[in-house]
Amino acid sequence: MSDLLNLNRLIFFTAVVEAGSFTAAADRMGVAKAVVSHQIARLEEELGVTLLMRTTRRLHTTEDGKLFYQRCVLILREAEAAYGEMSLRSAEPSGTLTLTAPLDYGAAVVAPTIAEYRKANPQMHVDVIFDDSVSDLIAEKIDLSIRVGWLLDSSHQARRLGTFEQILVATPAVASSLTADLTPAGAAHLPWIANRALKNASRWTFSRGKAETVTIEAQPIVTTDKTPAAYACVAAGVGIAVFPDYMVEADVRAGKLVHLLPEWTLPQGGIYAVLPPARFRPAKVRSFIDMLMVVERKRMRKTAMLPPATPG
Repeated sequence: MSDLLNLNRLIFFTAVVEAGSFTAAADRMGVAKAVVSHQIARLEEELGVTLLMRTTRRLHTTEDGKLFYQRCVLILREAEAAYGEMSLRSAEPSGTLTLTAPLDYGAAVVAPTIAEYRKANPQMHVDVIFDDSVSDLIAEKIDLSIRVGWLLDSSHQARRLGTFEQILVATPAVASSLTADLTPAGAAHLPWIANRALKNASRWTFSRGKAETVTIEAQPIVTTDKTPAAYACVAAGVGIAVFPDYMVEADVRAGKLVHLLPEWTLPQGGIYAVLPPARFRPAKVRSFIDMLMVVERKRMRKTAMLPPATPG
């Protein structure tokens, strides 16, 4: 069956008919005359019919050859159109982009990026899922998954887009009740909001410089199942919690939240574009990833200039 679907032999046949001879067809295609002759012979053998009549002075198509030539022209025209359409799709975004992202990163970064993406590509439709659970990209036919934190081993392909810092925050009212010489060990006894969406919701390792580290086991007074829920509790003044910088940066700048222990750092996380296995990526995916990388670079530069605030 694979031999019957060999479009190359159709190309050789139409070239001979249109050029009028094996020699002229070979010159047009840049191959030896023997190659053309062999391809035509194989084609006639596979079809079980004679397509071309050869004499010492001329070559002409048989009745079957004329009918087959007409069909070949249509087939090759459709193949060329299909190739051109796919080439265009690989160069220009088209269709529907299906993607997933965590709730917090989705709201803070992905949603504004989608707005810019749609401005640049108004013909595109975006199907987006904001959820902290990890989706099955192949089973759910997802083009792109944005994942935040630390990737597990996977057969999928991943591309690092950026990084984020983890920041311990509280409202100004809560921060003002804390001692000015607050330490990580002292912070362990404060009213923590724990987030079950994290692998270790209550265990945190603070670092200062390269040598000094302190690991604490917080005792939460409230436990939530999602990052936005933990954020809502902190914003309401219930207690303190750790959040990624992209979620709290604007509120810290605006004075709505206070960065606690600013001289200490928590482990840095990564932001990744996770893709199902494939050799080529459609333009709709490549374009969105490129745009998100630009957004990430700008965001990280802005966060690096975040002025630390102290309690009290």
